[in-house]
Amino acid sequence: MVKEKPNSTRIYDKEGYRRRAACICVRSEAEAEVLLVTSSRRPELWIVPGGGVEPEEEATLTATREVLEEAGVIGDLGRCLGVFENSEHMHRTEVFVMVVTQELEEWEDSKTIGRKRQWFSIEEALSQLALHKPTQRTYLQQLRHSKHRCPNSAPPIISEHESCDDGDFTIGTPKDENSTPESATAAATPTTAATTTNDSGEMVMTNEEEAVAEERKEAEGGVSPSPAIAADEVEDAGSTNASPPTTPTT
Repeated sequence: MVKEKPNSTRIYDKEGYRRRAACICVRSEAEAEVLLVTSSRRPELWIVPGGGVEPEEEATLTATREVLEEAGVIGDLGRCLGVFENSEHMHRTEVFVMVVTQELEEWEDSKTIGRKRQWFSIEEALSQLALHKPTQRTYLQQLRHSKHRCPNSAPPIISEHESCDDGDFTIGTPKDENSTPESATAAATPTTAATTTNDSGEMVMTNEEEAVAEERKEAEGGVSPSPAIAADEVEDAGSTNASPPTTPTT
């Protein structure tokens, strides 16, 4: 069963990227084991718990809410690993570290869609994520790199790569509301559906509005994920448009 939130509203930043948050849940401050959950699309595969930021919600609240819903755990939220930017699917995910202090026997997704959770070593988790969510491996790679980072430093913007070996990710400039990453400037496209803007200048789009935008985008030859996708996942399928062959004239 695929997890759906029919009444959810998606939030977009000023550059048109969907805002998300996720948690790397660790068993202890040693950060040697991480908690993964099964995919709602493919329950035999594993992912990092996370989802979309709701209106008037801080990313830290999104992260703790999502891990409670998806993994059934409570803990102490720690440092932000960075803002992970996916230009292909146009979303940015703020990823935090949480030291788990309580594991519930039953939780929302375990009862509604049969979602499971499991502890993995870092190496095991990297292998599991490579099977379904290879871009999320950058979260774990940054977990290693950021452990001794200055606690007062701004979280970096990190580009996700579809295929990444250990260490294969790009760290950009720290997050700054007054600056725009070069990748965002190049990748951002205007929204075709009617949207509203909140006090922070973020675009707010309902699922119905987004469906209209995606239909128009598909008609123009773009990528069109299903509007009823899981809240914690983004459509993996893409489409490639080739120009039709030109018939020579004589």
